[in-house]
Amino acid sequence: MTAATSTASPQRVERLRLLVQPLVVVALVGGVLLWAFTSDLDSIERQSINASALASATWDHLVISLVVTGLVLVVAVPLGIVLTRRWARRAAPLFLGIATIGQASPAIGILVLFFLVSGTEGLWAAVLPIAFYTLLPVLRNTMVGLQGVDPALVDAGRGIGMSAGTVLRRIELPLAVPLILAGLRTALVHAVGVATLAVFVNGGGLGLLIDTGYKLARVPVLVTGAVLAVGLALLVDWLGAVVETYLGPKGLR
Repeated sequence: MTAATSTASPQRVERLRLLVQPLVVVALVGGVLLWAFTSDLDSIERQSINASALASATWDHLVISLVVTGLVLVVAVPLGIVLTRRWARRAAPLFLGIATIGQASPAIGILVLFFLVSGTEGLWAAVLPIAFYTLLPVLRNTMVGLQGVDPALVDAGRGIGMSAGTVLRRIELPLAVPLILAGLRTALVHAVGVATLAVFVNGGGLGLLIDTGYKLARVPVLVTGAVLAVGLALLVDWLGAVVETYLGPKGLR
């Protein structure tokens, strides 16, 4: 097998996955929704399994996930850039340690602790602790991506008169983009999964269906909420893969 063939094979597999994954999501979610809507539901189940309630819960779940991802992106990428600068490298272990604590702690524990300390509930009571929980992948990947840039390229940029900011913008960040996007994809999938716990701080989302179905022993409600959450996570993972594949630097694809 030639080198070109061995390189093309993973690319074909990735393209096939990008084609198949959304079809699997549509089939899975569509099948469960068809089963739920055609089942003989009682009055309690009908309150949760209807188009309006499902759309509202899914939208709330998506909003939580997107706000968490945006917040992580705004915090982690600039922080990762700063911590890779020579004058701030000594502080890197401290911030990575704090982010690791967030990732290693149980998500439900972070949510409840934040609720007890702040006394708040709703969207931000869910978003802030979940953002802390999902901070590490983006922060670490930003730092690893920037640290992996060949120093010779940086020196060449400085040698032709570029400022440090220009070198960062035109050389370092473009080369680090693939790793940053991979970290962002991981963070978003984590956010979608952990957002099911937002129900415990009155944050809404698909966790409300899961919690209702479990507490009231309503299997259709429980299964519908769980499958919608899984489908949303798979869809978000697919979108992240598309972004990584087609929106990264052209020379690195």
